[in-house]
Amino acid sequence: MLLLLETWSGGREGVLWGVGVEAMKRVLESLNLNIVEMVDENATLDGGDVLFTGREFFVGLSRRTNQRGAEILADTFKDYAVSTVPVHDSLHLKSFCSMAGPNLIAIGSSEAAQKALKTMQQMSDHRYDKLTVPDDAAANCIYLNIPSKGHVLLHRAPEEYPESAKVFEKLKDHMLIPIAATELEKVDGSLTCCSVLINKASEL
Repeated sequence: MLLLLETWSGGREGVLWGVGVEAMKRVLESLNLNIVEMVDENATLDGGDVLFTGREFFVGLSRRTNQRGAEILADTFKDYAVSTVPVHDSLHLKSFCSMAGPNLIAIGSSEAAQKALKTMQQMSDHRYDKLTVPDDAAANCIYLNIPSKGHVLLHRAPEEYPESAKVFEKLKDHMLIPIAATELEKVDGSLTCCSVLINKASEL
């Protein structure tokens, strides 16, 4: 199931965002995926604030996501626990954390990142392993479990974050794929927010 939120900020930006949502919706419909649309005008929910661990959801409460958005996500995914995490001094939750493996949270070293991790640990009944990287931005990575490849991790390139790349290189069970994203970062882009992962067999 995939959750979409239509947000209108007015003006040209709002129109362009609406067009983008409609285009993505058509693609997802063509793949016969279930779509849940959030139309509550009081709700905001940014994908960058939603961390799904495979067991539960953590939702960052930030400038882009509010409590009502988290409540609607919880109502939609009733089989999973949903916990909220205040986000300060960052754009959103996944600005400094993401899943780097089935039970592994990659987390930045900043005070804000570590404070958020402590909140997640307190909220959860499950004990996650953590992979701490020196750079918050580098903690945003993409984990894939591909049947023919095993554990695959897309992470920021060594030329961008050399010390963090050294930490990822310790993951000997992972196929590591470094990705350069400096230009994306200039417009607040990160690996997860520029990707849509679909767990569906190809019909080509």
